[in-house]
Amino acid sequence: MRRNFLKSILGVVVLALSHQPDARAQQSGGAAGASNASPAPNTPALPQAGAIAPGAPPSPEVAALQLYRTGKFEAAAVAYTKLAAADPAPAYAGLARVYLKEKRVADAAAAAAKAIEAGPRSPDAHVAHAEVLFRQGKIPESENELVDVVNSGQHSARAYLDLAEVDEAASFYGRAKSMIEMAHRVDPGDPDIRREWLFTLPRAERLKELKDYLAGETDDDAEDRADLMRILTLLQDEIAEPKRTCRQINKVSSTETRLVPLLDDPQHLRGYGLAVNFNGTSAKLMLDTGAGGILVDRHVAQKAGIKPIVETQIGGIGSKGEAGGYLGYADSIKIGDLEFHDCLVEVLDKRSVLDDDGLIGADVFADYLVDLDLPDRKFRLSELPIAPAETSSPAGLQASSEDRNEWHDPYVAPEMKSFTPVFRFGHMLLVRTWLNNAPPKLFLLDTGAFDNMITPEAAREVTKIRGDDSDVIKGLNGKVAKVYTADKVKIRFAHFSQEREDLIAFDLSNISDGAGTEISGTLGFAMLWVLDIKIDYRDGLVNFTYDKNRFH
Repeated sequence: MRRNFLKSILGVVVLALSHQPDARAQQSGGAAGASNASPAPNTPALPQAGAIAPGAPPSPEVAALQLYRTGKFEAAAVAYTKLAAADPAPAYAGLARVYLKEKRVADAAAAAAKAIEAGPRSPDAHVAHAEVLFRQGKIPESENELVDVVNSGQHSARAYLDLAEVDEAASFYGRAKSMIEMAHRVDPGDPDIRREWLFTLPRAERLKELKDYLAGETDDDAEDRADLMRILTLLQDEIAEPKRTCRQINKVSSTETRLVPLLDDPQHLRGYGLAVNFNGTSAKLMLDTGAGGILVDRHVAQKAGIKPIVETQIGGIGSKGEAGGYLGYADSIKIGDLEFHDCLVEVLDKRSVLDDDGLIGADVFADYLVDLDLPDRKFRLSELPIAPAETSSPAGLQASSEDRNEWHDPYVAPEMKSFTPVFRFGHMLLVRTWLNNAPPKLFLLDTGAFDNMITPEAAREVTKIRGDDSDVIKGLNGKVAKVYTADKVKIRFAHFSQEREDLIAFDLSNISDGAGTEISGTLGFAMLWVLDIKIDYRDGLVNFTYDKNRFH
């Protein structure tokens, strides 16, 4: 949840579920999700999980939980393994969570299965199983497990937390906030819950709580803790400089501009870009739905006078680890007829491997309906439909730690009934995609990727793969170490399908780990260039249009 938010605003760059709002209401009897099984807003806090009576030694169960909550995962795994003989269901549930933290998804799935087998009626076993399902990309299945737990009358803090994760992915941010608040009332000592809860607070309170959170032991890995430290620095800077809120300064509700062709050579188009002006300095940035925020190389930043506020690490595909960079503010950003002031920009220390001035994620235009008319090489922004109970706020590029539209639930306007609901993880839009006749996988909508790609694991489920030494795949983090080729695969998403042979396959686990769910491939430029793609980031909706007459 907030992990994805952190990745988005720190500019991490990487190469259709029809989520029915009423489905959970029908199961649980309330329009607010699992409301009938949830405590009312004034419900007193229940006993905190893992609480220790003053002066009493912790039980083995509590000791194992505390090892997990303070990030001592190897010791926690040993402790839970020892507990499995006496009380297997909760022990294996705890072990599954430890393995998920260690990014051992297969081991976590095996542990969760043992928890269910040992305790088919154990709420904690089913919640741990739901967490594994979510990491595997089986989000509807995860939601079903969690709803059953909550509807059983169990006040499970982890179930509320995990339902919030499902809700955020489906753009039900208001409902997610309610779930997080419930989880925090039940178990404020759980660091996973506390971390999500503090991001629901107003900015000044968030700063205080984040300081307190980072002052203690948590279960965050080194990468996430570094991200949180960067967020702390940005919050301190924003509070010290209140004017630093990215905002549109001219009254333009829509605009249209040409997409700039980006070529590998005179015969090969690899993507489209936008002309962007930073503080009077012109740049050509690749327009990338697989990227988050705005990224420029240091040459552009130096000319534009974008000074460092905090150092950062920039992730993406490649085997050489994250690239170094920093975050700074641009006083002015001009794109087409639009002008914005005081917006965060990420700067790459080294020259971009893409041979452009940088990247601009389409998510930075989340205040608008984004239209990528790739066949006609046009980029359009227009006003989103007014949602019920919507309060007006100034438009701005979504590159600030203050997430403007954070706590609304999605609104599907009548004119958007044909749009495909997608899952949103920070800047990433994940489209439910079918491969041959297998169950659906989640694919990243990625205009910055040169072609459709697939993970070796997903490919092996539906076809054969073979090693490929001829193709060299490069990203912001260098070359990909192992590249494969998949045999014939039929790809289906929304109302489109495409048969492909020799589909490139390589590992995307670093992207999946960052998102917290399995990403099995990308829908890339070589296919997307024939489509007019309209994106409503606010409500998690995408429309794909193909007009064959344009290509005859």
